[in-house]
Amino acid sequence: MNRQKRIIAINDISCFGKCSLTAAIPILSAAGIETCVLPTAVLSSHTGFSGYTFRDLTDDLLMEAEHWKSLGLTFDGIYTGYLASKRQVSCVEKIMELLPSEFVLVDPVMGDNGRLYDGFDESFAKEMKRLLQKADIIVPNVTEAAFLTDVPFESGTHSQDYIETMIEKLKPVCRGQIVLTGIHSGPQKVGTAVWDGVRLEIIETEKIDVFYSGTGDVFASALAAAVMLGKDTKKAAEIAAEYVIDCILKTRKTSGDRSYGVNFELCTKELLAALGLLS
Repeated sequence: MNRQKRIIAINDISCFGKCSLTAAIPILSAAGIETCVLPTAVLSSHTGFSGYTFRDLTDDLLMEAEHWKSLGLTFDGIYTGYLASKRQVSCVEKIMELLPSEFVLVDPVMGDNGRLYDGFDESFAKEMKRLLQKADIIVPNVTEAAFLTDVPFESGTHSQDYIETMIEKLKPVCRGQIVLTGIHSGPQKVGTAVWDGVRLEIIETEKIDVFYSGTGDVFASALAAAVMLGKDTKKAAEIAAEYVIDCILKTRKTSGDRSYGVNFELCTKELLAALGLLS
């Protein structure tokens, strides 16, 4: 009998704010994927709020993975997000060796809008490159890609030449496929570039002039779910992009504070339909 698909999600728990594991767990679980978590840190809220508490869980990561190994557990995928330190990058490398899986997706969370998040520097980007070498799919945004490749970050509209240059510079950084998010492809369009190992394609969606926290985690979680269920990378990226747009549009009608994140729960039915899970 075939067992349920099982993935390890390595990310932080932001107790409020609909991001990281509080987005990954419900999205992957709704897709029928058993989601086993290795929390990298616990925060009272995501870092967009002032005064948040933070507890580092580096010392627990490898012990938890070793316990799973002792139980004889096997996993079909690993999905990594926010890693709090260079030491955690090394821990995750060891976990990938300890618990090998068929599929590894790395979201190299470290920055946005042309700058690194608080607590990160360029030396962290260099460490992250080691982890990207173990990934089948990487999901950087344009800012993260700029720090990983030393290609200068450009705001405004991104030309085809700029996107192609970024992808070419990313290819040696990872062993697998590339999903580059946060592309501004026109006045009313945003894009996601997908390099599947053979060709580069740009997925364009409607630009919505509003920013919500956590949409990168929602996108990466939906992408991971789609790939785990057998979709190719381009189709998975299309599903994830449309899901994020649906979430933003519905949230805009019901919620005022954008720091609270998107109401992705309201769009679960549409995601499951796109994944082919509804009859």
